[in-house]
Amino acid sequence: MRQVVLDTETTGLEVGKGHRIIEIGCVELSERRPTGRTFHRYLNPQRVVDFGAQAVHGISNEFLADKPRFGEIAAEFIEFIAGAELIIHNAEFDVGFLDAELALVDAALGRVAQHARVLDTLALAREKYPGQKNNLDALCKRLNVDNRGRNLHGALLDAQLLTEVYLAMTGGQGDLGFAAGDIAFTPAQAAARVGSRPPLRVRLADAGELVAHELRLQKLAAASKGKCLWLAEMLEAVVA
Repeated sequence: MRQVVLDTETTGLEVGKGHRIIEIGCVELSERRPTGRTFHRYLNPQRVVDFGAQAVHGISNEFLADKPRFGEIAAEFIEFIAGAELIIHNAEFDVGFLDAELALVDAALGRVAQHARVLDTLALAREKYPGQKNNLDALCKRLNVDNRGRNLHGALLDAQLLTEVYLAMTGGQGDLGFAAGDIAFTPAQAAARVGSRPPLRVRLADAGELVAHELRLQKLAAASKGKCLWLAEMLEAVVA
């Protein structure tokens, strides 16, 4: 399965007031593993960046002055996300801005949902951790994702952090891309692979370790008022 983890930075919070996207960052996953492919663009929004927004992401009007407009990268962006599942934190915000940008370029480009499916990790986090803070920083802390370099928001940096958060939140490492039936061996090949392995080493407990183990079980039995199942099973084995 192909997925694209996506984040944006904008000139302000409300798309309905004419605010625009100034940065897009995407990280591609295949079978839950980063492929190394990214999509990262800064954009000239053709309007002033709000002071409050600049304080969050640190992107100035002067920096954006010579950057391309969204229309110049729209086709490349659509090609990158086409057919993927988009992983976005607070997807309503980012998708709303992206849909508005596409509409400004050409209505024929359609909406994000016509090019890719969308998974909102904020909704996923609220379901998994109800009543807790579920912004990206809080999730990084909760899931032991190192975000010490995140002094300011940045679309590509946040997409990279969200990639780690998403994978940790949904079960960690995937299946490494080995689909069933991709690898098959003949009986001779299988026998050769097994025969090439060194024999397993079996280390038995010595007398001292056996005594220590029995003493530990007796303590557990005393603490549980005779309900130590391991000790009971050991006694049954001796009787048998």
